[in-house]
Amino acid sequence: MKKRLLIPLAAFGAVFALLPAASIAEQPSADKYKAIAEKATDFLKKTQNADGSWGKDPQNRGTTGIVVTGLIRTGTKAEDAPVAKGVKFIESLVNAKSGHIAGDDAKATLINYTTSINIMALNAAGKEDKYKAVIGNAVKYLKEYQWDDARGKKEDSDYYGGAGYAGDKSRPDLSNTAFFLEALKDAGVSKDDPAFKKALVFVGRCQNLKSEFNTAPWAEKNNDGSFMYTGANGGENRRTDGDGTKTDMGGYGSMTYAGIKSMVYCGVGKDDPRMKKALEWIGKNYTLDANPGMPEVNSQRGLYYYYHTFAKCMDALGEDTFVDAKGVKHDWRADLLAALAKRQKPDGSFINETDRWMEGEPNLVTGYALMALSYCKKK
Repeated sequence: MKKRLLIPLAAFGAVFALLPAASIAEQPSADKYKAIAEKATDFLKKTQNADGSWGKDPQNRGTTGIVVTGLIRTGTKAEDAPVAKGVKFIESLVNAKSGHIAGDDAKATLINYTTSINIMALNAAGKEDKYKAVIGNAVKYLKEYQWDDARGKKEDSDYYGGAGYAGDKSRPDLSNTAFFLEALKDAGVSKDDPAFKKALVFVGRCQNLKSEFNTAPWAEKNNDGSFMYTGANGGENRRTDGDGTKTDMGGYGSMTYAGIKSMVYCGVGKDDPRMKKALEWIGKNYTLDANPGMPEVNSQRGLYYYYHTFAKCMDALGEDTFVDAKGVKHDWRADLLAALAKRQKPDGSFINETDRWMEGEPNLVTGYALMALSYCKKK
């Protein structure tokens, strides 16, 4: 199976120019990396359920995939007890009838999200022959539930190309679409596959950039290259609550990094105006102290989702350092490692005190943290 996609370093040289560095963080410490990973792993060994899962049913179906992926990518072997038990639980979620990896149809929830995550987990387990058919069927399921002509959405629809949480009734959003694309990439699907081409249409309609790719009024209003939650249904966002979900379309970090890495996976290059503008936004908003772009009162929302998305995006861009809009050069791995180190609890867990989007659940958040941590080592 294809492993993580790497873009040649030269591809983004124009964006990550060799500007004078005002400061740069300490190089990532192998000892610090190891200490974080070992403490988090010890915590997860203690909280694993008897059936091999983590968390409460039905959320455990996706949480377990996050945890298994994070554990494997930070050094736990696939045959070691916690991972082996977790993988066995994921195997029990394989739905032979439908093809997804979210369990029994009557109870399955968040099917796209859960299946995408579990494809990533089984791929990380490295048993290509054993899981080839399972992953192939899961990819087929995901592609059939992408919103497109076959599901009654023409290219002029703001649903077109996107993926939602589950099946026929779920409107698409950028978070689900980003996981969908990552699952296809991990499964070895070519970036020339129609699913990537269709998804790029949807991703473009989530960007605050007035262009041929997004003609929504809110795109012209903000026009800064950032990404928001979904362009579907005229646009919905998650920066604020209540009426703000339909009126505040400002972009924020977790979705902007998800948008950038999705564009990379879809083959968008350095000279594309969508990419240039998005990278300009993160240059102006580079931070690991908050989910940037969120209102101050909500700045910690989705912080750990942001961390693992930030890491995947920077890895996909293929650069070891990032120069922000002020000319400061950042070793993003060192910055991320430091952010994780200072937030880890004494028992090894991670938790977000701003308990939104399930980030009050320590198993999920510790899984996110390990996934982010796994990118702190140079290849």
